Amino acid sequence: MTYVSRVERPKGLVQRAAWWFSRKKFGRIVEPLQATAHHPGVLLASGLIETVAGARWKRLDPHLRWLALQATAAAIGCSWCIDYSYYEGVNHGVDPRKVREITHWRESDAYDDRERAVLAYAEAVNTTPTCVTSEIIADLHRYFDDAQIVELAAWIALENLRSRTNSGLGARSEGFAESCSLPPLVGQA
Repeated sequence: MTYVSRVERPKGLVQRAAWWFSRKKFGRIVEPLQATAHHPGVLLASGLIETVAGARWKRLDPHLRWLALQATAAAIGCSWCIDYSYYEGVNHGVDPRKVREITHWRESDAYDDRERAVLAYAEAVNTTPTCVTSEIIADLHRYFDDAQIVELAAWIALENLRSRTNSGLGARSEGFAESCSLPPLVGQA
């Protein structure tokens, strides 16, 4: 249950558009949307950035983007975002070992050097204060151009916005991962 009441019925154009999008993307009206719908400006801004990011942020390999998003959601501890990202990873062909071992990627042999560079960067960006070192950046530059690094930083920032908003509003897992053929590890999500 969210910390604010859920808007059950959309009012106005912005909410109706958001409800349509939620049904299309998630197959239902999701809890974070029902919470943010109390503020049309927040709802509109969130929808715009999600639309632009989904349509125009295409420089980074989708699997690498997924790694950064899942690592960020896990670092923040947003159960809604971890749940949905797990579902997305499984359903978009991310190696099941990578899905399962994201929280202990340093000890896992499931990741290649390029993926490790992304995960190290995501980890460094998500600390407070951030601890991005020249070594981490040099490692990124071995695999990515400047535009890809900018996009990676933006995806991590966007997931921070999502995860912190959802956590701050009390959104919890809605069972997306349960529908996967690969069940989540107990306690991981």
